[in-house]
Amino acid sequence: MVLPENRSFRLKSKVLGRTLHTDQLQHERLNNATALAVFSSDALSSTAYASEEIILTLLTAGIGVAAFGYVVPITIAMVIVLTILVFSYRQTIKAYPSAGGAYIVTKDNLGVIPAQVAGVALLTDYILTVSVSVSAGVAALYSVFHGVYPYRVPIALAFIAIIAWGNLRGVKESGKLFAIPTFAFLVAMFVMIGVGLIKTIFGSGLEHVVLNPEQHDALKGAGAAGLVLILHAFASGGAAVTGVEAISNGVPAFKAPEWKNARNTLMVMGGLLGAMFLGISWLATQVQAVPTEGRTVISQVADAVYGNGAIGHVMYIFTQAATMFILVLAANTSFADFPRLASFQAEDSFMPRQLTKRGHRLVFSNGIVALAISAAVLVVVLQADVSKLIPLYAVGVFTSFTLSQAGMARRHVRIKEAGWRSGLFINALGAVVTLVVTVVIAYTKFTHGAWVIIVLVPILVWVVVRLNHQYETEKAELHEDAFRAVEEPILRRHDVIVLIDTIDRTSARAIQYARTLIPDDLRAVHIAIDEQHAAELADEWATLPLASLPLEMRLCPDRRIERSVLELVAELADDGQTEVSVLIPRRVYRAGWHKLLHDRTAEAIARTLADVPHANVTFVPYHLTRSSKGAHVHEVEHGAVSGTSGIHN
Repeated sequence: MVLPENRSFRLKSKVLGRTLHTDQLQHERLNNATALAVFSSDALSSTAYASEEIILTLLTAGIGVAAFGYVVPITIAMVIVLTILVFSYRQTIKAYPSAGGAYIVTKDNLGVIPAQVAGVALLTDYILTVSVSVSAGVAALYSVFHGVYPYRVPIALAFIAIIAWGNLRGVKESGKLFAIPTFAFLVAMFVMIGVGLIKTIFGSGLEHVVLNPEQHDALKGAGAAGLVLILHAFASGGAAVTGVEAISNGVPAFKAPEWKNARNTLMVMGGLLGAMFLGISWLATQVQAVPTEGRTVISQVADAVYGNGAIGHVMYIFTQAATMFILVLAANTSFADFPRLASFQAEDSFMPRQLTKRGHRLVFSNGIVALAISAAVLVVVLQADVSKLIPLYAVGVFTSFTLSQAGMARRHVRIKEAGWRSGLFINALGAVVTLVVTVVIAYTKFTHGAWVIIVLVPILVWVVVRLNHQYETEKAELHEDAFRAVEEPILRRHDVIVLIDTIDRTSARAIQYARTLIPDDLRAVHIAIDEQHAAELADEWATLPLASLPLEMRLCPDRRIERSVLELVAELADDGQTEVSVLIPRRVYRAGWHKLLHDRTAEAIARTLADVPHANVTFVPYHLTRSSKGAHVHEVEHGAVSGTSGIHN
């Protein structure tokens, strides 16, 4: 017999493609160049807004043109942090060639609770990565086409939806998808930096950006930046090093020898990221780019570097297009890592088990949907404003950096492998530096929104620990003396009750099924809440060829049907030797909206009987096959279903 597919499956197949079988799950092995494009898009793309955030923080403080004197030194300090992180993660990649994310490293070396802190911090970071990346990508778009600025939120939501849809379809991290935008962005940035250097060294220098009144106001004021302001700007630039851990998460995707290729790719990524970050910050100070609503620093720098000629205009458009595409695609890193990390935590019983299930296309569909919805909410609430999102961004990632590096340091001490002392120095230095950066970000960004993450992470850790306790409690109860329970003697009686509301095919199907159970006592029972209907039903029942099965009436003047059924079951099961099965006829409707036409009394009865020992509820389905015009649509086999979901009288 060929079973028909339900509508939701057919719709899913049209939207996402044909379902994939489990044996089709495999990793795509990547060479170093392709892996650089796949795993570095998040980190490299952050240079598009990191320098801008440093400048914006300094200018907002009111120190005027003096702000530009601090941008490059702050960038150099952040590049030093980046260098320490790169060498630290080299150690992690070698130690964990099967994937060395912060969650795994922390769980192995620091314990379960610190691992949950790292996991929750990373999950929040992945959500923010999507929000920040798509918002920055939209900013690159409206910097060229100013008219789309009012529509930035819908455009950002559309980007999130497209990326989520692609991931739900199981699109692989393919070289063609990522290589073109990533390498185009690298070319755009290094050509822009190179032209800027040439004009500065061999030409007449770079002209300052033409400022509007709003930007002129931002440059008013004077004075030196205090330590707190410098630290605040440093924290703003912390976004530039997010995404560094992506390569350590994806080591198995590299060609053999995996860990060596991953380490080499990490070094290349670190070098490119540091050079671009420094170059963009330097150019921004040379042209005195002032961030403004509707135009990014990258846009202003590219405009100033290339000038107004035809070739310059083409290069400007190319720069903005490359920036937009890599920023949008950078969000895909989170769509790969968030569901995977959530599945790890779910397998350890610290997240809902639904996150461990692979969907239609062998991807963790629930995780993808959860990430898309969370990121979309942030985009709507903060109106796709990168500057409002950044303060929330870096706290989580630097917390995970700190725990990961501390875990690696403890691993060196615990295992003492060859060269462990140098590894301990590198990872301990990484832990200390990232801890300091975490404290700086938390302190300087607290009132700007970081407090949300600082408060949220402990709350979420408490929630996941509570989830774990619940799962462990259920497991202990379900496994306690499980086989002894199977061997317990069977109760000597089995009584079956068929609830009758009307005489129709659903009732007939239920009675037919009840007879196959061969019960000791079979009862047809009507819960009478309407005397006239009960009398009419009794008269109609008397005309049926069911002399051996009288219809029992249970008066229910208070209309508490569930309570009446409960009392009946309690009477039968009171001796402790009777198993009671309650059969409820169930109509299965062709369309979902048909359910709205009927009540949900059946589910209420099932919930009421759920706590009664030796009481069982079985729904006996009858599939309605006629359309509203009276034509038969399809016929299917009928069968009894035990459970409570989606049941209607």
